Amino acid sequence: MRDAIVIGGGHNGLVCAFYLARAGLKVTVLERRPVVGGAAVTEEFHPGFRNSVAAYTVSLLNPRVIRDMDLARHGLRVVERPLANFLPLDESRYLKLGPGRTAAEVARFSPRDAARLDAYHAHLDSAADLLRELVLQTPPNLVQGGWLAALPELLKAGRIGRRMARLPLAAQRELLDLFTKSAGDHLDSWFESDPIKAAYGFDSVVGNYASPYTPGSAYVLLHHVFGEVNGRKGAWGHALGGMGAITAAMAKAARAQGVEIRLDCAVDEVLLRDGRATGVVTARGERLAARAVVSNLNPRLLYTRLVDPAALPPDFLRRMQAWRCGSGTFRMNVALSELPDFRCLPGKAPAEHHGSGIIIAPSLAYMERAYHDARSLGWAREPIVEMLIPSTLDPGLAPPGQHVASLFCQHVAPVLPSGASWDDARERVADLMIDTVDRHAPNFRRAVLGRQILSPLDLERTFGLVGGDIFHGALGLDQLFAARPMLGHADYRGPVAGLYTCGAGTHPGGGVTGAPGHNAAREILRDFTRRRTAGTHGSGAHLQRS
Repeated sequence: MRDAIVIGGGHNGLVCAFYLARAGLKVTVLERRPVVGGAAVTEEFHPGFRNSVAAYTVSLLNPRVIRDMDLARHGLRVVERPLANFLPLDESRYLKLGPGRTAAEVARFSPRDAARLDAYHAHLDSAADLLRELVLQTPPNLVQGGWLAALPELLKAGRIGRRMARLPLAAQRELLDLFTKSAGDHLDSWFESDPIKAAYGFDSVVGNYASPYTPGSAYVLLHHVFGEVNGRKGAWGHALGGMGAITAAMAKAARAQGVEIRLDCAVDEVLLRDGRATGVVTARGERLAARAVVSNLNPRLLYTRLVDPAALPPDFLRRMQAWRCGSGTFRMNVALSELPDFRCLPGKAPAEHHGSGIIIAPSLAYMERAYHDARSLGWAREPIVEMLIPSTLDPGLAPPGQHVASLFCQHVAPVLPSGASWDDARERVADLMIDTVDRHAPNFRRAVLGRQILSPLDLERTFGLVGGDIFHGALGLDQLFAARPMLGHADYRGPVAGLYTCGAGTHPGGGVTGAPGHNAAREILRDFTRRRTAGTHGSGAHLQRS
């Protein structure tokens, strides 16, 4: 008898499986696709050209997960970008962001803004440090059953409250702003020039189908800055070999602990008996039994497609059906015969800006128009595009002298208006994205040798990202922390005994972090320990807390 079946071999599923197996449990991971890794995979998309297919850059991967899984020993190496970001603004102006560079660059547009950068970063770092402390904690959970059942959750909430109370009053005020205000309002209160507000405000719309002036978008900005690369906080980097190198290393670490990983093995149903999850039925009709079932899927997929609705409380099911998804994301990978030659910074030889995150979105107003266009028309007439060219850091991704580029494009409607299909619109929108880059680098279109297009519908079909949602659920105030995925179920347990969730639809949310998988494993092990202590479970004699 297996102790646990993990549905989905994405990075959080692999992390969860690793910790469970390390504690002595017998674990099987079932992955629907022929390759492990979920949305963090590297594949050949054009002859001789490989790239990270969906997830495309590294920062949020938790340092504890990296250490515990010993990912470096299993082949992972991450290199930092030479510049953080490059924003081509028009035919002659641009902005570069990077350590020791940002202030001088911003001063060309506003000396006042350059003078405020240190204070801004200090307040943002304070908030990010708090998030770093919270990401590996299980949120306080609303429970029923009287004061005795509620006491552990009250103590947990008290510890978090005391941590926040130790912040200076000014920092508490800033933290409140970041959790409630729009990114646009927050940045407007700090800076006056469009380029620096655009550079920082971009993080507030990544994976967030919203305007930078939507309340709560400041938190999405914060969510993207609590990561680090090789010990440097807030940095972004590239995994050599692409994002698939991360999940390949995780799979090796998991297998070394005895985890069985089955590919081409979709799950059609979670088996229930007497109100408890007891295993799964695969698409091939195989019935696999386990003492626990752990889902790495979007929670809406799990509870509306794999679980008998009669087993779920009506209010829970209604809320899961209404779980908000949709990133406004259109993802592309392109094979290039040469590097883009930008009007504002000419040159096709590899330069530092080619190795950065290249952001085409010169102002917050531009981003706001993109969102409203997508809401009314289906996609932005002037889209937001972030382009990375990882082959400048990792030449093995492309043939000599040629390159691959990742295009992360917004905004597009997750579901097109008037019943239109993304299958009919995808090529037209892909052309628009290429043309958007070409306006700034006029050799770009003719340099394209091949392209891979992933509309929101393609992202859902291929990776299970409902509505193309890269976070498995919007990072809105109603879907965060103790409300992720729902009040009363923030502890990685659902209303069905023995059925757990470990994916990005749980705290702390999306991005390639590994934190949900780590946290879910801890809670599962606690339950197995309680059952063993109570004499109801005989295996796993050496369970450990992660």
